[in-house]
Amino acid sequence: PARQAALAAGLPDHVGALTVNKVCGSGLKAVMLAAQGIATGDIDVAVAGGMESMSNCPYMLPKARGGMRMGNGQVLDAMMHDGLWCAVENWSMGEAAEAVVERYGVTREDQDAFAADSHRKAATAIRECFFKDEILPVEIPQRRGDPIRLEYDEAVRPDTTAGALARLRPAFKKDGGTVTAGNAPGVNDGAAATVVMAEDRAAELGVVPMARIVGQAFSGRPAKWLLMTPVEAVQKLLPKVGWSLDDVDLIELNEAFSAQALAVIRELGADPAKVNVNGGAVALGHPIGASGARILTTLLYALKTRNLKRGVATLCLGGGNGVALAVERVQ
Repeated sequence: PARQAALAAGLPDHVGALTVNKVCGSGLKAVMLAAQGIATGDIDVAVAGGMESMSNCPYMLPKARGGMRMGNGQVLDAMMHDGLWCAVENWSMGEAAEAVVERYGVTREDQDAFAADSHRKAATAIRECFFKDEILPVEIPQRRGDPIRLEYDEAVRPDTTAGALARLRPAFKKDGGTVTAGNAPGVNDGAAATVVMAEDRAAELGVVPMARIVGQAFSGRPAKWLLMTPVEAVQKLLPKVGWSLDDVDLIELNEAFSAQALAVIRELGADPAKVNVNGGAVALGHPIGASGARILTTLLYALKTRNLKRGVATLCLGGGNGVALAVERVQ
């Protein structure tokens, strides 16, 4: 996919390409690998990001290639099987969220309030044109009439309230469940990209950078608690870059679920006012491969808009890993 995207974008044939598979962390890991390549001197410029079209994920027929000879067959949803299912625990990510709810005492009311607030912040950001500079509009040709122009994320619901969300049924645990379609992201498509460049190369080309990458870190927990991995990732990152949590102006934390985001914020001890100031994945969407680069892009523009300096982007990911990246605005 990376090579196809590079060629479709008009990059020369001699430019190499690499597709990263780190589930929800893929987009940010691509940026991390680009930074490492620059640090070692192997490259001096890279386009790093991610893409995902969950709405186009196919359904699969296991055993069909060799022939189904007798008995019932099963159709597998590639989106669930490859992206939203934990192979270690053999359960869905929604069930992992319910485990977090039980262990960390996150209430249904708190989840719905968090989700409504995510939509409110995202709707405000759209209304105030905070996303305008970071989004490249896409035109979709129609059989008749003018093309549809997509300029903002479609999943944001400006009128969503905690009261309305409270009426939704649990999606993953019928008896006593609290995670719903309303306090979790939906099925989303998206893409995001960044240009990562060596400082001397940027000066040579006359490019003014938005920020510099200060450091990166990854973490691991038992797969059952994968949703909490940003806690350790950030805790490993901050000493590496010589920052305290108070030194960080803004945090972009991927909202895999409202329950997960709330538990991570509390466990980390982060100031909620600094987290996802323009809304998060519950409102904007979580297209798995794209989210890492998307939250980084949003972080960079949020720092610029608010004239702030230091930021951290972090995500949990399937299997029990987490990733975190520290950036500092170049002013």
